[in-house]
Amino acid sequence: MSAAEVFGQAVNDFYRQNKIQDIIVQANHFADDKIPVDYLFRNFEEMPELEQIALKKATGKILDVGACAGSHSLALQDLGENVTAIDLSEKTVETCQERGVKNALVCDFFDLENQQFDTLLLLMNGSGIVGKFSQLPNFFKQLKNLLSPKGQVLLDSSDLRYLYSEEELVDFYDNQIYFGDFQYKLRYKNLHSEKFNWLYIDFQTLTSAAEQYGFKTEFLFVGENDEFLARLELA
Repeated sequence: MSAAEVFGQAVNDFYRQNKIQDIIVQANHFADDKIPVDYLFRNFEEMPELEQIALKKATGKILDVGACAGSHSLALQDLGENVTAIDLSEKTVETCQERGVKNALVCDFFDLENQQFDTLLLLMNGSGIVGKFSQLPNFFKQLKNLLSPKGQVLLDSSDLRYLYSEEELVDFYDNQIYFGDFQYKLRYKNLHSEKFNWLYIDFQTLTSAAEQYGFKTEFLFVGENDEFLARLELA
């Protein structure tokens, strides 16, 4: 089962049956983490400052990537914006539609073509969809395919180097491994996802990579746990 399907079932259970049970996130070498399903249904006032800033800066024709339960898209609609929500899970897209998202599609970001957007919105560690550091070229190529000439990408991520000692970071560099490459599995009730790759990228590395592929970056916000919001534009 894919991670998207696990999220879809959890979102479906909460929305239709008001069943609250955490999604368990498992990673090698780290303790299990939890995603409270009701958090995926928060309104604008309940969102962290980083997300509120991003939504206020989103303009024009907007693509909400990995929309899940549609909370960001609904907030954008309330702000009068034109937004399309996409997600890999049929159940989450159905939930988006039932909650009132006007344009929600089952779609893989990397499969979209022949469309352009003024804002590409990738929140809740939006860099995660890249998968691995080595897949950044494909990511930037797709950004160029989908971005209007004067468009913007609003993306959040976290600098996770604080998790490691100096010796561990040196080992990563010596072995040409990026410290933000993670692999996860999800568990919800009796459902288990396959392993999937998820990228956390620090701002300096993001900026360096973006420059290689014709983008410039702007630092918009940093939070208490080194999470940050960045804007990318074509240089």
